[in-house]
Amino acid sequence: MSINNQLSSTYSQASSPQKSEKILGNRKKYRRYNWIFLLSAFMPIVGVGVFNIIVDPYDVFNTPNLLGINHSKPRKDNSDRLFKANDIIRIKPITILIGSSRTKQGLDPNHPALENEQTAYNLSLNGLNIYELRRYIEHAIANQKELDLIILGLDFFMFNTFLENQPSFSENRLEKRHISLADFVNVTFSSDALLASKETIVDSQKNPPDNIDYGENGFMPYRNPDPEKTEWRFRNSINVYYGFHAKYELPSELTELKKIVDLCQQNQIKLISFISPSHATQWEAIRATGEWSTFEKWKREVVAITPVFDFSGYNNITSESIHNEMENYTDNSHYTPRVGNLILNRVLNYKQGDVPDDFGILINSENIESHLEKIRQDREIWAKNNSDEVELVKEIKQKYDEKLAD
Repeated sequence: MSINNQLSSTYSQASSPQKSEKILGNRKKYRRYNWIFLLSAFMPIVGVGVFNIIVDPYDVFNTPNLLGINHSKPRKDNSDRLFKANDIIRIKPITILIGSSRTKQGLDPNHPALENEQTAYNLSLNGLNIYELRRYIEHAIANQKELDLIILGLDFFMFNTFLENQPSFSENRLEKRHISLADFVNVTFSSDALLASKETIVDSQKNPPDNIDYGENGFMPYRNPDPEKTEWRFRNSINVYYGFHAKYELPSELTELKKIVDLCQQNQIKLISFISPSHATQWEAIRATGEWSTFEKWKREVVAITPVFDFSGYNNITSESIHNEMENYTDNSHYTPRVGNLILNRVLNYKQGDVPDDFGILINSENIESHLEKIRQDREIWAKNNSDEVELVKEIKQKYDEKLAD
């Protein structure tokens, strides 16, 4: 072997370990950089998730409400389809009170007549249609096989075929025994959840802790209504009704209601149904849309399926005059917990002497026609004595129609 080849071979043998060590060192260095990069990328995400879980702006995780930090949650009310689905999984009530926002704001699960029906939960949702209502009942049954009592608040607008499922409704979260993956990601890691957490902290620092457990059993009454804005709330609520239900179509059959009745029978659940007692101006709004006869037809079809307590019409409660210190209503659609207590008294046969005789008539296929005739007569008397409120509803409808025509 030549001297040059020997030198080359010797150099190669000497440098190979050095190259291997250098390559191995570089790999370790790159691996360390990769870990640093991954941690730098994921730690803020994890931090956001932990922060959102602690603040819990939608009240999904049932984390403690801390004064000045997260006791006031402005996003909670409009996230009812989310947090109530998870409450059902966690609480597993044996009694549910379910309906629209009218029932949500009015019926207290802690009513004394329900003392032996606990745990009770108000599963009512804002602006729901009858399909959504049925699906949430199925969700409750899926999570509590011992479900014993359902108190069901029915509203005419729920059955409007033009009322679609709300955007916040999700089939994916129902009939599960845990929070859905999509919901978990959205309420934990999304930028919207982060913004909601910030809003919760700001709101909690501004607002006094008047009810730190607000909504923990699903009951969410209207809080601190400004008496000076009573008429504005009535006008606004009537306008909202026209906006959503001036166009109305009743389905050919009340199939969803029949499914609810069948579900209760199949699962041996006691079902008590009632028609909500909105203010008299709400019934005038239905009349102004030309749907009074449809409203009566709806009642006929309801009683063909199940008996129902009718709290609607022009009675001692619903005919309260509009003024700043109202006891029965926060607006023309929503009744107060005081009225809700009277509803529960009637349907649960509790302290009947406290309930006005004309408030909450049990109707069926035998007495429906005489009942409807009585309401027509009561309306004529009410309209004669409250011409200003009749004109208020007409005025709002006229302005709505003019705005629609522009």
